[in-house]
Amino acid sequence: MTDSSNAKKSATSNAMWGGRFADGPDAIMEAINASIGFDQRMAAQDIAGSRAHAAMLEATGILEASDVKAIREGLLTVLSEIETGRFEFSVGLEDIHMNVEARLKEIIGEPAGRLHTGRSRNDQVATDFKLWVRDQLDACESGLLALIRALLAQAEAGADWVMPGFTHLQTAQPVTWGHHMMAYVEMFGRDLSRVRDARVRMNTSPLGAAALAGTSFPIDRHMTAEALGFDAPAANSLDAVSDRDFALEFLSVASICAMHLSRFAEELVIWSSAQFRFVTLSDRFSTGSSIMPQKKNPDAAELIRAKVGRIFGANTALMMVMKGLPLAYSKDMQEDKEQVFDAADNLMLALAAMQGMVSDMTANRESLAVAAGAGFSTATDLADWLVRVAGLPFRSAHHITGSLVALAEKKGCDLPDLTLEDMQSAHSGITRDVFDVLGVENSVNSRTSYGGTAPDQVRHQIARWKEIAG
Repeated sequence: MTDSSNAKKSATSNAMWGGRFADGPDAIMEAINASIGFDQRMAAQDIAGSRAHAAMLEATGILEASDVKAIREGLLTVLSEIETGRFEFSVGLEDIHMNVEARLKEIIGEPAGRLHTGRSRNDQVATDFKLWVRDQLDACESGLLALIRALLAQAEAGADWVMPGFTHLQTAQPVTWGHHMMAYVEMFGRDLSRVRDARVRMNTSPLGAAALAGTSFPIDRHMTAEALGFDAPAANSLDAVSDRDFALEFLSVASICAMHLSRFAEELVIWSSAQFRFVTLSDRFSTGSSIMPQKKNPDAAELIRAKVGRIFGANTALMMVMKGLPLAYSKDMQEDKEQVFDAADNLMLALAAMQGMVSDMTANRESLAVAAGAGFSTATDLADWLVRVAGLPFRSAHHITGSLVALAEKKGCDLPDLTLEDMQSAHSGITRDVFDVLGVENSVNSRTSYGGTAPDQVRHQIARWKEIAG
């Protein structure tokens, strides 16, 4: 870059800052101060906010209609240039707001300088950022609904397929494939609720709060709030420009959702292994090995599992940025966006990848059924039978069942393979009817309590969620 172009850039920057600064910024200061490298992602929101602000300035008589017409048309030209890649962003102009305003001035001249009447970059950036985060919440809602629908399809297909349920990753009791899928529907359903709740809470407009104290111009903040889809203007100008709770809440919601995605990804990694063979992942979401031709690696699931670290990190980082800031705006708050941008990108990618894997994966019914009957999975059913039929206290039934498990282990068989005499050696009141409860199909069919694994209960929950998810 030539000296003359440097001088031109500094002069432009000084003009934006005003007469307070005689010299241009040092190169290091310019580098640390500029945010245009990342906040250009908010261009559409910035221009939408400016167009709404300009319309309000005309409606309140603060600006002439001719100026506002030029401003609003000029802003559309700027937006077109940005969307088509023809816009030249300048680091010397710091941020998206100044870049847009400078280009607007080149297009329409003097009226561009009137656009900033009654507002500040402080309320402008808060408005842009809120609009951007709100868009991400809407996208997240769509992604969650798509994933929930994919899980519902899996659950419906295997509502009565038996599989082992685990605690401590040890075989616990038989459940159904549909029941397991519906557990994740409930998890992601709570994420959906948090997304919707966060959107309601953050939907107030900072625009018109100006630098921190409001403005003496007779602006109509309700008009701009309505134009931008906000429920109301933010009620306190100090809070409006210094609030980043909406970003923190988005990161919190994203972190919990990413944790759920990571838990499911971990199960898919385990289930798709040669040792389990519970599911087969499609080739679209798997990779091979450079030297081992037999390998089919669940890389998409593993990468989803890893994304949670970046999203958790973003949440912690922004908490640290905000924790010691006095009111109102501080330049520290420029460090809010990159964390949120990165978290949003990775959350949406993880949601899309998980939805794709769930839609494409095949549950291996035979492998699930074999595993469901192993590991003494119906031991609790035996204990329940002793309580229900033999009239024993549960603790006594638990002890007797434990002794029969030990006997089966010693004989190298499972509980249903013990003879009646074996059973009666532990308790004389056991009858042949006990074998009716030791099959995994009978076990899952008996779990008819609300929310239980019985197929009819699973189908009831599927029907309920189909209404919710649409």
